[in-house]
Amino acid sequence: MDNHTTVSTFLLWGFSSFPDLQDLLFVMVFFSHVTILAANVSIMVAVKLNHSLHIPMYFFLCGLSFAETCTTMVIIPRMLVDLLSDSKSISIFECAAQMFFFFGLSGNSCFIMAAMSYDRYTAIHNPLHYSILMTRKICFQLMMAAWLVGFLVSMCIVTIVFNLSFCDSNTIQHFFCDISPVVCLACDYTLSYEMAIFVLSAFVLVGSFIFIMISYVFIGSIVMKMPSAKGRCKAFSTCSSHLTVVCIHYGFAGFVYLRPKSSDSFREDMLMVLTYTVLTPLLNPIVYSLRNKEMQIALRKIVDSTNRFILQMVNKRTLNI
Repeated sequence: MDNHTTVSTFLLWGFSSFPDLQDLLFVMVFFSHVTILAANVSIMVAVKLNHSLHIPMYFFLCGLSFAETCTTMVIIPRMLVDLLSDSKSISIFECAAQMFFFFGLSGNSCFIMAAMSYDRYTAIHNPLHYSILMTRKICFQLMMAAWLVGFLVSMCIVTIVFNLSFCDSNTIQHFFCDISPVVCLACDYTLSYEMAIFVLSAFVLVGSFIFIMISYVFIGSIVMKMPSAKGRCKAFSTCSSHLTVVCIHYGFAGFVYLRPKSSDSFREDMLMVLTYTVLTPLLNPIVYSLRNKEMQIALRKIVDSTNRFILQMVNKRTLNI
């Protein structure tokens, strides 16, 4: 029998390879995180307070913003602490919890985007029956299904990963507990485990992506049959924001999680995941606010209300003085 020691804690090596850049990375990631929170919370508040946005498309957008915000909360605060701390250790339980919530929320985002593509298809294919086909109850059921399936798949992946035996090295070559850097520390990681994790990851990424693409093939065929150019333009404009977000999200996620892995690719993967973790949640609200007049009006109202509230507070304080 091999003489292995069982690992109970991991060391998140992360950006320790770049000691001179850690202060700069902290500042950049911190301000990106604050911007992500402000932008996504603004989207959720705008949808909640404006009755004109109480339609399925914005209901799903609100759910996507919430999932993206929670995803960053799972990763970024811990990363910021580690960038300033000498001790970068994480217990095996904390590591498993971080992996579970990250992949559960990421899977949830994928399935919400699939639900959004179905919503767009229904709106264009059956505009007269849209309110019957996409009721509040059906939207809620689709959202709950996205959460349930996302976390179920994540539970399966985490169960496989943390049933492996970890020995010898406990240094994770990443800034969080991602799948590949963790399983590379296992003594008994075989091809069957690798295939099981790949199939589960592909089910989330490829499965939802295929559903989205099928929806857009049908949408494209319907739009091209429309007699007026104005109608075609309007139909495409309603889908452009969602399609842009899909391309960004699946482009980064597919590159990181579906291509073959090697020990030399960890640093490249780490930078890509950092971009995926920070850039995608930041771009989602930007894309939807720039391309959607209704959202622009709603966000402008929130900014105006916030400014008025701040001015009132300042005036009250001035009068008290």
